[in-house]
Amino acid sequence: MRILHLDQNHPLLIEQLAIAGYTNEENYTISKEDTEKIISEYDGIVIRSRFKIDKQFIDATHHLKFIARVGAGLESIDIPYAENKGIHLISAPEGNRNAVGEHALGMILSLFNKLNLADTEVKAGHWNRESNRGLELEGKTVGIIGYGNMGKAFAKKLQGFDCDVLCYDILENVGDANARQVSLEELQEKTDVLSLHTPWTPQTDKMVDEGFINAFAKAFYIINTARGKSVVTAALVKALQTQKILGAGLDVLEYEKSSFETLFTSKEEMPAPLQYLISSEKVLLTPHIAGWTVESKRKLAQTIVDKILVKF
Repeated sequence: MRILHLDQNHPLLIEQLAIAGYTNEENYTISKEDTEKIISEYDGIVIRSRFKIDKQFIDATHHLKFIARVGAGLESIDIPYAENKGIHLISAPEGNRNAVGEHALGMILSLFNKLNLADTEVKAGHWNRESNRGLELEGKTVGIIGYGNMGKAFAKKLQGFDCDVLCYDILENVGDANARQVSLEELQEKTDVLSLHTPWTPQTDKMVDEGFINAFAKAFYIINTARGKSVVTAALVKALQTQKILGAGLDVLEYEKSSFETLFTSKEEMPAPLQYLISSEKVLLTPHIAGWTVESKRKLAQTIVDKILVKF
Protein backbone atom coordinates (compact mmCIF):
# COMPACT_ATOMS: atom_id res chain seq x y z
CA MET A 1 0.00 0.00 0.00
CA ARG A 2 1.42 3.38 -1.06
CA ILE A 3 0.79 6.35 1.20
CA LEU A 4 1.38 9.98 0.24
CA HIS A 5 2.32 12.28 3.14
CA LEU A 6 1.46 15.91 2.36
CA ASP A 7 2.43 17.50 5.70
CA GLN A 8 5.30 16.90 8.09
CA ASN A 9 4.32 15.11 11.28
CA HIS A 10 6.10 13.29 14.07
CA PRO A 11 8.60 10.86 12.51
CA LEU A 12 7.08 7.90 14.35
CA LEU A 13 4.17 8.00 11.91
CA ILE A 14 6.29 7.11 8.89
CA GLU A 15 8.64 4.88 10.89
CA GLN A 16 5.87 2.66 12.24
CA LEU A 17 4.01 2.48 8.94
CA ALA A 18 7.25 1.45 7.21
CA ILE A 19 7.84 -1.30 9.76
CA ALA A 20 4.31 -2.53 9.09
CA GLY A 21 5.12 -2.83 5.39
CA TYR A 22 3.62 0.33 3.94
CA THR A 23 5.41 2.40 1.27
CA ASN A 24 5.64 6.02 2.38
CA GLU A 25 6.29 8.90 0.01
CA GLU A 26 6.68 12.46 1.27
CA ASN A 27 5.95 15.67 -0.62
CA TYR A 28 5.44 18.67 1.62
CA THR A 29 5.51 21.41 -1.05
CA ILE A 30 3.44 19.97 -3.90
CA SER A 31 0.41 22.03 -4.89
CA LYS A 32 -3.16 20.75 -4.82
CA GLU A 33 -3.28 20.84 -8.61
CA ASP A 34 -0.10 18.79 -8.99
CA THR A 35 -1.25 16.36 -6.31
CA GLU A 36 -4.40 15.71 -8.32
CA LYS A 37 -2.21 14.61 -11.24
CA ILE A 38 -0.51 11.85 -9.23
CA ILE A 39 -3.01 10.92 -6.54
CA SER A 40 -4.37 8.00 -8.56
CA GLU A 41 -1.10 6.19 -7.83
CA TYR A 42 -1.73 6.08 -4.07
CA ASP A 43 -3.83 4.05 -1.66
CA GLY A 44 -3.78 6.53 1.20
CA ILE A 45 -3.14 10.19 2.05
CA VAL A 46 -1.90 11.68 5.30
CA ILE A 47 -2.52 15.42 5.60
CA ARG A 48 -3.05 18.15 8.20
CA SER A 49 -4.62 21.27 6.68
CA ARG A 50 -2.48 22.36 3.73
CA PHE A 51 -5.37 22.40 1.28
CA LYS A 52 -8.99 21.31 0.99
CA ILE A 53 -9.83 17.86 -0.30
CA ASP A 54 -12.89 18.61 -2.41
CA LYS A 55 -14.94 16.83 -5.06
CA GLN A 56 -12.45 17.66 -7.81
CA PHE A 57 -9.59 16.20 -5.78
CA ILE A 58 -11.54 13.08 -4.85
CA ASP A 59 -12.54 12.53 -8.48
CA ALA A 60 -8.84 12.40 -9.37
CA THR A 61 -8.36 9.36 -7.15
CA HIS A 62 -8.89 5.88 -8.57
CA HIS A 63 -8.33 3.43 -5.74
CA LEU A 64 -7.81 5.65 -2.69
CA LYS A 65 -8.68 3.66 0.42
CA PHE A 66 -8.25 6.30 3.13
CA ILE A 67 -7.59 9.93 3.95
CA ALA A 68 -6.01 10.50 7.37
CA ARG A 69 -6.00 13.99 8.84
CA VAL A 70 -3.52 14.49 11.67
CA GLY A 71 -5.84 16.66 13.71
CA ALA A 72 -9.18 16.68 15.46
CA GLY A 73 -11.59 17.67 12.70
CA LEU A 74 -12.35 16.73 9.10
CA GLU A 75 -13.93 19.98 7.91
CA SER A 76 -11.26 20.44 5.21
CA ILE A 77 -12.57 17.28 3.51
CA ASP A 78 -15.81 16.85 1.56
CA ILE A 79 -16.94 14.10 3.93
CA PRO A 80 -20.18 12.95 2.22
CA TYR A 81 -18.56 12.76 -1.21
CA ALA A 82 -15.49 10.92 0.07
CA GLU A 83 -17.58 8.41 1.97
CA ASN A 84 -19.84 7.92 -1.05
CA LYS A 85 -16.71 6.97 -2.98
CA GLY A 86 -15.88 4.37 -0.35
CA ILE A 87 -12.94 6.30 1.09
CA HIS A 88 -12.35 5.72 4.80
CA LEU A 89 -11.77 8.95 6.77
CA ILE A 90 -9.50 9.05 9.80
CA SER A 91 -8.93 11.84 12.33
CA ALA A 92 -7.26 11.97 15.74
CA PRO A 93 -9.22 14.02 18.29
CA GLU A 94 -7.90 11.69 21.01
CA GLY A 95 -4.39 12.87 20.25
CA ASN A 96 -4.66 16.50 21.32
CA ARG A 97 -7.68 16.57 23.62
CA ASN A 98 -5.54 16.79 26.75
CA ALA A 99 -3.54 19.69 25.31
CA VAL A 100 -6.74 21.56 24.40
CA GLY A 101 -8.19 21.00 27.86
CA GLU A 102 -5.07 22.37 29.56
CA HIS A 103 -4.93 25.37 27.22
CA ALA A 104 -8.57 26.30 27.86
CA LEU A 105 -8.02 26.08 31.60
CA GLY A 106 -4.86 28.16 31.34
CA MET A 107 -6.77 30.86 29.47
CA ILE A 108 -9.44 31.04 32.19
CA LEU A 109 -6.87 31.33 34.97
CA SER A 110 -4.91 33.95 33.06
CA LEU A 111 -8.00 36.07 32.42
CA PHE A 112 -9.32 35.70 35.97
CA ASN A 113 -5.99 36.68 37.51
CA LYS A 114 -5.00 39.28 34.87
CA LEU A 115 -1.64 37.56 34.48
CA ASN A 116 -0.75 39.00 31.08
CA LEU A 117 -1.71 42.55 32.02
CA ALA A 118 0.05 42.38 35.39
CA ASP A 119 3.20 40.96 33.79
CA THR A 120 3.26 43.77 31.20
CA GLU A 121 2.75 46.44 33.84
CA VAL A 122 5.42 45.15 36.20
CA LYS A 123 7.95 44.90 33.37
CA ALA A 124 7.10 48.51 32.49
CA GLY A 125 7.80 49.59 36.07
CA HIS A 126 4.21 49.77 37.36
CA TRP A 127 3.32 48.02 40.64
CA ASN A 128 -0.50 48.08 40.46
CA ARG A 129 -1.95 45.66 42.97
CA GLU A 130 -5.55 46.79 43.42
CA SER A 131 -6.30 47.20 39.69
CA ASN A 132 -5.01 43.69 39.15
CA ARG A 133 -7.09 42.04 41.86
CA GLY A 134 -8.23 38.70 40.43
CA LEU A 135 -11.16 36.31 40.57
CA GLU A 136 -11.30 32.72 41.79
CA LEU A 137 -12.72 29.89 39.74
CA GLU A 138 -14.15 28.28 42.87
CA GLY A 139 -17.91 28.69 43.05
CA LYS A 140 -18.28 29.76 39.41
CA THR A 141 -20.36 27.93 36.80
CA VAL A 142 -18.52 26.82 33.68
CA GLY A 143 -20.67 26.03 30.66
CA ILE A 144 -19.25 23.78 27.96
CA ILE A 145 -20.81 23.64 24.51
CA GLY A 146 -19.75 20.50 22.66
CA TYR A 147 -19.12 17.51 24.92
CA GLY A 148 -17.01 15.19 22.83
CA ASN A 149 -13.31 14.46 23.16
CA MET A 150 -12.30 18.09 23.75
CA GLY A 151 -15.17 19.07 26.02
CA LYS A 152 -14.73 16.00 28.20
CA ALA A 153 -10.97 16.55 28.51
CA PHE A 154 -11.58 20.16 29.58
CA ALA A 155 -14.24 19.18 32.13
CA LYS A 156 -11.82 16.68 33.64
CA LYS A 157 -9.29 19.49 34.18
CA LEU A 158 -11.87 21.48 36.13
CA GLN A 159 -12.19 18.83 38.82
CA GLY A 160 -10.61 20.12 42.02
CA PHE A 161 -11.56 23.75 41.42
CA ASP A 162 -14.92 23.36 43.18
CA CYS A 163 -16.83 24.93 40.33
CA ASP A 164 -20.14 23.78 38.83
CA VAL A 165 -19.65 22.34 35.33
CA LEU A 166 -22.52 22.16 32.84
CA CYS A 167 -22.45 20.82 29.30
CA TYR A 168 -24.68 21.17 26.27
CA ASP A 169 -24.47 18.94 23.21
CA ILE A 170 -26.75 18.05 20.30
CA LEU A 171 -26.34 14.39 21.30
CA GLU A 172 -28.28 13.06 24.26
CA ASN A 173 -26.83 11.35 27.33
CA VAL A 174 -23.23 12.50 26.92
CA GLY A 175 -22.91 14.06 30.38
CA ASP A 176 -20.77 12.29 32.94
CA ALA A 177 -19.37 12.64 36.44
CA ASN A 178 -17.38 15.71 35.36
CA ALA A 179 -20.23 17.70 33.77
CA ARG A 180 -24.00 17.72 34.06
CA GLN A 181 -25.79 17.84 30.72
CA VAL A 182 -28.41 20.56 30.52
CA SER A 183 -30.49 22.39 27.93
CA LEU A 184 -28.96 25.36 26.13
CA GLU A 185 -31.41 27.59 27.97
CA GLU A 186 -30.24 26.40 31.39
CA LEU A 187 -26.61 26.75 30.38
CA GLN A 188 -27.22 30.34 29.25
CA GLU A 189 -29.06 31.08 32.50
CA LYS A 190 -26.31 29.90 34.85
CA THR A 191 -22.94 30.24 33.07
CA ASP A 192 -20.13 32.48 34.30
CA VAL A 193 -17.56 31.08 31.87
CA LEU A 194 -18.45 29.68 28.46
CA SER A 195 -16.02 27.33 26.70
CA LEU A 196 -16.58 26.18 23.12
CA HIS A 197 -15.51 22.68 22.07
CA THR A 198 -17.55 22.17 18.90
CA PRO A 199 -16.35 21.18 15.43
CA TRP A 200 -17.12 23.41 12.48
CA THR A 201 -20.46 22.45 10.94
CA PRO A 202 -23.19 24.47 9.23
CA GLN A 203 -24.95 24.44 12.63
CA THR A 204 -21.98 25.88 14.52
CA ASP A 205 -20.99 28.42 11.85
CA LYS A 206 -21.53 31.91 13.30
CA MET A 207 -23.26 30.26 16.25
CA VAL A 208 -22.12 32.87 18.78
CA ASP A 209 -23.84 35.95 17.40
CA GLU A 210 -25.49 38.92 19.10
CA GLY A 211 -28.71 37.05 19.87
CA PHE A 212 -26.85 34.07 21.29
CA ILE A 213 -24.74 36.30 23.54
CA ASN A 214 -27.68 38.34 24.79
CA ALA A 215 -29.53 35.16 25.77
CA PHE A 216 -27.10 34.71 28.69
CA ALA A 217 -28.58 35.86 31.96
CA LYS A 218 -25.28 37.06 33.41
CA ALA A 219 -22.19 38.79 32.11
CA PHE A 220 -19.69 36.05 31.31
CA TYR A 221 -16.24 35.14 30.03
CA ILE A 222 -15.79 33.20 26.79
CA ILE A 223 -13.06 30.75 25.80
CA ASN A 224 -12.77 29.47 22.23
CA THR A 225 -10.26 26.74 21.46
CA ALA A 226 -12.54 25.17 18.83
CA ARG A 227 -13.15 26.91 15.50
CA GLY A 228 -12.91 30.63 14.83
CA LYS A 229 -15.87 30.84 12.48
CA SER A 230 -18.20 29.76 15.27
CA VAL A 231 -17.93 33.25 16.80
CA VAL A 232 -19.07 36.43 15.04
CA THR A 233 -16.21 38.74 15.97
CA ALA A 234 -18.23 41.96 15.57
CA ALA A 235 -20.83 40.63 18.02
CA LEU A 236 -18.09 39.59 20.45
CA VAL A 237 -16.52 43.05 20.29
CA LYS A 238 -19.86 44.75 20.93
CA ALA A 239 -20.42 42.51 23.95
CA LEU A 240 -16.94 43.28 25.28
CA GLN A 241 -17.59 47.00 24.89
CA THR A 242 -20.91 46.78 26.76
CA GLN A 243 -19.40 44.38 29.36
CA LYS A 244 -21.90 41.65 28.54
CA ILE A 245 -18.73 39.63 27.94
CA LEU A 246 -16.13 40.36 30.61
CA GLY A 247 -13.16 38.80 28.86
CA ALA A 248 -12.26 36.46 26.02
CA GLY A 249 -9.59 33.82 25.56
CA LEU A 250 -9.35 33.06 21.84
CA ASP A 251 -7.04 30.47 20.34
CA VAL A 252 -8.95 30.63 17.05
CA LEU A 253 -10.31 33.55 15.05
CA GLU A 254 -12.99 34.12 12.46
CA TYR A 255 -10.39 35.57 10.09
CA GLU A 256 -8.05 32.57 10.01
CA LYS A 257 -7.03 31.00 6.75
CA SER A 258 -8.31 27.47 6.18
CA SER A 259 -4.76 26.12 6.48
CA PHE A 260 -4.51 27.60 10.01
CA GLU A 261 -0.92 28.59 9.19
CA THR A 262 -1.06 32.38 9.39
CA LEU A 263 -3.44 35.25 9.97
CA PHE A 264 -1.33 38.15 8.77
CA THR A 265 -0.60 37.44 5.09
CA SER A 266 -3.52 39.30 3.54
CA LYS A 267 -2.79 42.63 1.88
CA GLU A 268 -6.25 43.83 2.80
CA GLU A 269 -6.73 46.22 5.71
CA MET A 270 -7.18 44.46 9.03
CA PRO A 271 -10.90 44.37 9.96
CA ALA A 272 -11.87 46.76 12.76
CA PRO A 273 -13.17 43.98 15.06
CA LEU A 274 -9.83 42.19 14.81
CA GLN A 275 -7.99 45.42 15.56
CA TYR A 276 -10.08 45.75 18.71
CA LEU A 277 -9.26 42.22 19.86
CA ILE A 278 -5.54 42.81 19.37
CA SER A 279 -5.58 46.05 21.35
CA SER A 280 -7.95 45.02 24.17
CA GLU A 281 -6.59 44.20 27.63
CA LYS A 282 -9.65 42.02 28.18
CA VAL A 283 -8.71 39.66 25.35
CA LEU A 284 -6.10 36.90 25.40
CA LEU A 285 -5.03 35.65 21.95
CA THR A 286 -2.98 32.62 20.90
CA PRO A 287 -2.22 31.43 17.32
CA HIS A 288 -4.31 28.23 17.10
CA ILE A 289 -1.95 26.31 19.40
CA ALA A 290 -4.31 24.85 21.99
CA GLY A 291 -3.71 21.36 20.67
CA TRP A 292 -0.14 22.10 19.60
CA THR A 293 2.15 20.67 22.28
CA VAL A 294 5.28 18.55 22.14
CA GLU A 295 3.31 15.67 23.61
CA SER A 296 0.27 16.07 21.34
CA LYS A 297 2.44 15.96 18.22
CA ARG A 298 3.49 12.45 19.17
CA LYS A 299 -0.01 11.43 20.35
CA LEU A 300 -1.65 12.65 17.13
CA ALA A 301 0.79 10.69 14.99
CA GLN A 302 0.42 7.57 17.12
CA THR A 303 -3.37 7.74 16.94
CA ILE A 304 -3.27 7.97 13.13
CA VAL A 305 -0.86 5.03 12.88
CA ASP A 306 -2.98 2.90 15.17
CA LYS A 307 -6.17 3.61 13.24
CA ILE A 308 -4.55 2.87 9.88
CA LEU A 309 -3.11 -0.43 11.12
CA VAL A 310 -6.41 -1.53 12.66
CA LYS A 311 -8.37 -0.82 9.48
CA PHE A 312 -5.86 -1.76 6.78
